[in-house]
Amino acid sequence: MAMEEGLRKCGPTLLEPIERLSIHAPSSCTSGVTSVLAARRGQVLGYGPREGWSGWDTVEAYLPRAERHDLIAELRSLSQGLGSFEFTFDHMTEISGRLADDIVHGRVAEKRAAG
Repeated sequence: MAMEEGLRKCGPTLLEPIERLSIHAPSSCTSGVTSVLAARRGQVLGYGPREGWSGWDTVEAYLPRAERHDLIAELRSLSQGLGSFEFTFDHMTEISGRLADDIVHGRVAEKRAAG
Protein backbone atom coordinates (compact mmCIF):
# COMPACT_ATOMS: atom_id res chain seq x y z
CA MET A 1 0.00 0.00 0.00
CA ALA A 2 2.86 2.35 0.78
CA MET A 3 4.35 1.72 -2.66
CA GLU A 4 1.06 2.52 -4.41
CA GLU A 5 0.66 5.72 -2.42
CA GLY A 6 4.26 6.75 -3.08
CA LEU A 7 3.93 6.17 -6.82
CA ARG A 8 0.78 8.30 -6.97
CA LYS A 9 2.54 11.16 -5.19
CA CYS A 10 5.77 11.13 -7.21
CA GLY A 11 4.11 11.33 -10.63
CA PRO A 12 5.93 8.58 -12.54
CA THR A 13 6.17 8.59 -16.33
CA LEU A 14 5.89 5.69 -18.74
CA LEU A 15 8.70 5.15 -21.22
CA GLU A 16 8.71 3.13 -24.42
CA PRO A 17 11.61 1.94 -26.57
CA ILE A 18 12.04 3.59 -29.96
CA GLU A 19 13.87 1.79 -32.76
CA ARG A 20 15.59 3.20 -35.82
CA LEU A 21 14.47 1.40 -38.98
CA SER A 22 15.94 1.20 -42.46
CA ILE A 23 13.18 0.01 -44.77
CA HIS A 24 14.14 -1.16 -48.26
CA ALA A 25 11.43 -1.29 -50.94
CA PRO A 26 10.91 -0.62 -54.64
CA SER A 27 10.67 3.12 -55.38
CA SER A 28 7.04 2.72 -56.45
CA CYS A 29 6.19 1.73 -52.86
CA THR A 30 7.95 4.56 -51.02
CA SER A 31 4.82 6.66 -50.48
CA GLY A 32 2.98 3.59 -49.16
CA VAL A 33 5.85 2.85 -46.75
CA THR A 34 5.75 6.39 -45.35
CA SER A 35 1.95 6.09 -44.91
CA VAL A 36 2.36 2.81 -43.02
CA LEU A 37 4.93 4.42 -40.72
CA ALA A 38 2.69 7.41 -40.02
CA ALA A 39 -0.22 5.11 -39.14
CA ARG A 40 2.03 3.32 -36.64
CA ARG A 41 3.22 6.47 -34.81
CA GLY A 42 6.47 6.43 -36.78
CA GLN A 43 8.64 9.42 -37.62
CA VAL A 44 10.18 9.42 -41.09
CA LEU A 45 13.71 10.80 -40.94
CA GLY A 46 14.28 10.74 -44.69
CA TYR A 47 14.52 8.56 -47.75
CA GLY A 48 16.60 8.19 -50.86
CA PRO A 49 17.80 5.73 -53.45
CA ARG A 50 19.16 2.46 -52.11
CA GLU A 51 22.84 2.25 -52.90
CA GLY A 52 23.57 -0.31 -55.59
CA TRP A 53 19.88 -1.13 -56.22
CA SER A 54 18.37 0.60 -59.24
CA GLY A 55 14.69 1.41 -58.72
CA TRP A 56 14.78 0.89 -54.94
CA ASP A 57 14.60 3.33 -52.03
CA THR A 58 15.65 3.18 -48.39
CA VAL A 59 13.40 4.92 -45.86
CA GLU A 60 14.96 5.84 -42.50
CA ALA A 61 12.54 6.23 -39.59
CA TYR A 62 11.96 6.02 -35.86
CA LEU A 63 9.22 3.60 -34.77
CA PRO A 64 8.00 2.55 -31.31
CA ARG A 65 8.87 -1.11 -30.68
CA ALA A 66 5.23 -1.90 -29.89
CA GLU A 67 4.27 -0.85 -33.44
CA ARG A 68 6.77 -3.17 -35.18
CA HIS A 69 5.05 -6.48 -34.30
CA ASP A 70 3.54 -7.20 -37.76
CA LEU A 71 5.29 -4.58 -39.86
CA ILE A 72 6.96 -7.17 -42.11
CA ALA A 73 3.60 -8.61 -43.20
CA GLU A 74 2.25 -5.18 -44.10
CA LEU A 75 5.48 -4.19 -45.84
CA ARG A 76 5.58 -7.40 -47.89
CA SER A 77 1.91 -6.99 -48.84
CA LEU A 78 2.55 -3.41 -49.93
CA SER A 79 5.63 -4.29 -52.00
CA GLN A 80 4.52 -7.58 -53.60
CA GLY A 81 6.72 -9.57 -51.24
CA LEU A 82 9.92 -7.61 -51.95
CA GLY A 83 10.29 -5.15 -49.05
CA SER A 84 12.50 -5.70 -46.03
CA PHE A 85 13.76 -3.76 -43.04
CA GLU A 86 16.50 -3.64 -40.43
CA PHE A 87 16.18 -2.12 -36.98
CA THR A 88 18.22 -1.22 -33.93
CA PHE A 89 17.27 0.19 -30.54
CA ASP A 90 17.76 3.96 -30.55
CA HIS A 91 16.29 5.59 -27.43
CA MET A 92 13.47 5.70 -24.90
CA THR A 93 10.70 8.29 -25.02
CA GLU A 94 7.88 9.29 -22.70
CA ILE A 95 4.37 8.02 -23.36
CA SER A 96 1.66 10.51 -22.51
CA GLY A 97 -1.97 11.30 -23.14
CA ARG A 98 -4.57 8.73 -24.03
CA LEU A 99 -2.05 5.99 -24.82
CA ALA A 100 -0.54 6.26 -21.32
CA ASP A 101 -4.02 6.25 -19.76
CA ASP A 102 -4.98 3.12 -21.73
CA ILE A 103 -1.83 1.31 -20.59
CA VAL A 104 -2.37 2.23 -16.93
CA HIS A 105 -6.06 1.25 -16.98
CA GLY A 106 -5.16 -2.06 -18.66
CA ARG A 107 -2.61 -2.87 -15.98
CA VAL A 108 -5.05 -1.96 -13.20
CA ALA A 109 -7.68 -4.25 -14.77
CA GLU A 110 -5.13 -7.11 -15.04
CA LYS A 111 -4.19 -6.66 -11.38
CA ARG A 112 -7.83 -6.75 -10.26
CA ALA A 113 -8.53 -9.85 -12.36
CA ALA A 114 -5.51 -11.64 -10.92
CA GLY A 115 -6.62 -11.30 -7.42
